[in-house]
Amino acid sequence: MAAKAITRLANRASIFSPLPRRCFTSSSEVNSHAPPFPPREDLTKRCVQWVFLGCPGVGKGTYASRLSNLLAVPHVATGDLVRDELASSGPLSSQLSEIVKHGQLVSDEIIISLLSERLVAGEAKGELGFILDGFPRTIKQAEILEGVTDIDLVINLKLREDVLLEKCLGRRICNQCGGNFNVASIDIKAENGSPGIVMAPLLPPANCMSKLITRSDDTESVVKERLRIYNEMTQPVEEFYRRRGKLLEFNLPGGIPESWPKLLQALNLDDYEDKRSAAA
Repeated sequence: MAAKAITRLANRASIFSPLPRRCFTSSSEVNSHAPPFPPREDLTKRCVQWVFLGCPGVGKGTYASRLSNLLAVPHVATGDLVRDELASSGPLSSQLSEIVKHGQLVSDEIIISLLSERLVAGEAKGELGFILDGFPRTIKQAEILEGVTDIDLVINLKLREDVLLEKCLGRRICNQCGGNFNVASIDIKAENGSPGIVMAPLLPPANCMSKLITRSDDTESVVKERLRIYNEMTQPVEEFYRRRGKLLEFNLPGGIPESWPKLLQALNLDDYEDKRSAAA
């Protein structure tokens, strides 16, 4: 089954490449000392085919979505694809339900099948480029992606495991509007050379407060197992992109107010956001 899924993806390489690329414009020049990805002479020549890596709960979706809005390229999150399939009662839903309940990673063939369907649909709608979130997670997936498209940059979000655990256990969803919130209030003091970190809760509006539910897979044992499996399987993926000079490792210094401006600086996009804001 895995071989068939991989062959199917390779035979339909056009879903990845040559995908139309979304280029963004700015008169700024890239700093030679900024991120460790291949330098460009001018940001007008930068096109977006990016990947976000990071442990479950680190905030890949939050920052990928913000960059997607800023750069006007689609944010494709494999976690959302899995959740949509679960909610659809489709052919894979029962299999996925057992995998998610036990905190296991979804197999390559399932992820590739869901992702290929999403990218084909996006290409048909004229989408340009992409920001992938949650793929690739294994060397096999990285090699498949490498074979069918040119990834410009891989952003690896890093956060202390104790903070990750607290964040995951604080996640809540409104069962009416579907909004994602987080009730965890994190305030860890600096000690033994480790910096402190503060993350304010992301609370819902008053009308959602009584409708919050916890994801079934956000229990301490499941989250810890998810983190263990992720680290075991994804460290080789980090090295895969590090060797190719495409990996930008970004340590989150705090919540969104602290981290977002620093991420934009690392990507040489702070000036771009200023220009977009001025033009709005």
